[in-house]
Amino acid sequence: MSHIVGKEAYKSLEERLNKFPQGAPPSETLYQILSLLFTEQEAKMAAKLPVRPFTLRKAAKTWNMSEYNTLKLLESLCSKGVLLDMETQGKTTYFLPPPMVGFFEFSLMRTRADIDQKLLSELYHQYLSVEEDFIKDLFFSTETKFGRTFVQEGVLTSENQIHVLDFERASHIIQTSESIGISTCYCRHKMHHLGKDCKAPLDICMTFGATASSLAKYGYARKVEASECLELLHAAYEHNLVQCGENVREGVSFLCNCCGCCCEAMTTAKRFGVLNPIETTAFMPSINPHTCIGCGKCQRVCPVDCIEKEVDEFHAAKLVPNSNICLGCGVCARNCPNGSIALLRRDKKILTPVNTTHRTILMAIEKGRLVDLICDNKAFMSHRAMAAVLSCILSLPPVKQVLASKQMKSIYLDRLLASKASANQQ
Repeated sequence: MSHIVGKEAYKSLEERLNKFPQGAPPSETLYQILSLLFTEQEAKMAAKLPVRPFTLRKAAKTWNMSEYNTLKLLESLCSKGVLLDMETQGKTTYFLPPPMVGFFEFSLMRTRADIDQKLLSELYHQYLSVEEDFIKDLFFSTETKFGRTFVQEGVLTSENQIHVLDFERASHIIQTSESIGISTCYCRHKMHHLGKDCKAPLDICMTFGATASSLAKYGYARKVEASECLELLHAAYEHNLVQCGENVREGVSFLCNCCGCCCEAMTTAKRFGVLNPIETTAFMPSINPHTCIGCGKCQRVCPVDCIEKEVDEFHAAKLVPNSNICLGCGVCARNCPNGSIALLRRDKKILTPVNTTHRTILMAIEKGRLVDLICDNKAFMSHRAMAAVLSCILSLPPVKQVLASKQMKSIYLDRLLASKASANQQ
């Protein structure tokens, strides 16, 4: 009987996780993962937590516990890396992050003795790389991507430098962050336990702002200054690692330095080809056939295997990047011994969400989960939070606004959208 009750607790937690745009498709493997990361009681309590960030008082009311006991449980969950506490303007709020980028990674961002990290790595491999439902849902279920690629700045020409915006530069993210944390790379740590890790740097995963502060507080990151973080960025360049960060213009919370053999975004790109798992940069490499010596180094270093050999009408072989697969990272250009690769602007316009709220709302609309995101326990959010959501919706393209309106079934929103459309026509 206790086994059934326990499984119900994890089932409730799984249902709670799937209220967020980045969900977790149910499977026996997921149940095993959650049972390693959460006790039965923790799973039962976490399943009741709001989707949006919440206060100590809100958690105490939700759990029907004293604030003292609630704080102890919240801190315990934070210490296990399954909950984040965030300090903003002297106020502490808590947030149950999605599995990725979230508590799946946090569980392997340091060496721990309280859980079996080898077993956990094996379960992650089964859930992410064998079963595939989670990876497909994570990377391909929405048009808006949760992650984007950063171009390696050292290969940009003077002309390109003019057109690159600050938010497209990893160095700018680092230099302007109030708090920086460095952690163990989840992907390579996982592959280490599987006996398949590479020689790329391990302690090079970067987090910023409130996320970095929370992870550092509980030992999942070490705080560093911008100067050290920039040195690590250049070390990542030297090891041909690709910079993948949160797909937002403001308040980027993470920056991963990804290899093509261990990291999920890169291996997924290779497995699924033209279905880009993360947003590309604004650039594409162009190989000069007149100066290319055909050494093939660009092929070997490309993290997503996008450079293909083609034979022209004269039966001469040449190397050509596949624009449908290429991330635009610039690793190939950086490694060309003959300087035959240049980065050119892509034809398509890439739109980057303003911030995490904007990106999350877009993903929720595209996945049909907008109501789950803005409503908790059948109660609407505060007026201020609802105003922020409505503001985001009103700034979306018309097609997304229609989808949002249908999901919310709100007469008030319909009138706002109609009023905006009328004003635009005048």
